[in-house]
Amino acid sequence: MDGRSVSGRTARLGKRLGAGAGNGTAGGAVHAVALLLPEGCEESTARTSPVATLAARSLATGLARAGRGNGLTTHVLHFRCRGWNGEAAHPAEDAEWAVSEVVRRYGDVPVCLVGTGTGARAALLAAGHPAVNSVLGIAPWLPAGRSAAPDPVKQLVGRRVLLVHGTNDERVDPDLSYRYAERAKKINRDTCRFEVHSDGHGLHQHRSELRSLATDFVLGSLFHRAYSRPVQDAMAAPPPLGLRMPLAAGFGATLGS
Repeated sequence: MDGRSVSGRTARLGKRLGAGAGNGTAGGAVHAVALLLPEGCEESTARTSPVATLAARSLATGLARAGRGNGLTTHVLHFRCRGWNGEAAHPAEDAEWAVSEVVRRYGDVPVCLVGTGTGARAALLAAGHPAVNSVLGIAPWLPAGRSAAPDPVKQLVGRRVLLVHGTNDERVDPDLSYRYAERAKKINRDTCRFEVHSDGHGLHQHRSELRSLATDFVLGSLFHRAYSRPVQDAMAAPPPLGLRMPLAAGFGATLGS
């Protein structure tokens, strides 16, 4: 991003959580960063929804707590505006700026992008930045227009990618995230997708399982720790199995999450 603003606003990183904020490793060393990208909408220049920001902050706080012993810092990105806004793709621009800002602040540390809805789409598009080692997309908004080309996947090569989607999502078609994951898997074997059966867009019925899955994936990716068996199986399985892995009720109960 080159300093342009939307409605007089510029993107910024939210409060630092975790390592480097007084509760991380010895000396507050930052060894990795998870960047949370909140939900938005298709068209709007209004501010990001405070509800979406709070949801992202809640997940960021949980991740920072789980990764404090490893030196994990988390930030929530405050987008310039709420909407994707067509070809302007404001969230994607802001995400690219945010990764560069993380590198400026913390140096050569790995970054995991964790996005929801339009934030997930921004995370996937920004994954080509050299600092990004992984992407977690929650209920990603991946529209498929008749005239528009599908979003690229080449930038995901060399990254670990996990998508998770509720099968009853009435706001964002889960089949579109499956198709995206299918294309990504062809060029990047480290791609998997979980389905949350009977849950909707917000995954409210399986919030605990979602947070456990996010923690398992983010810490495993950033600190080269072994994933839980379901994530390992999903990564290893060919389509469609590895892209329709069910997120079982109670996931994480035996993982120490």
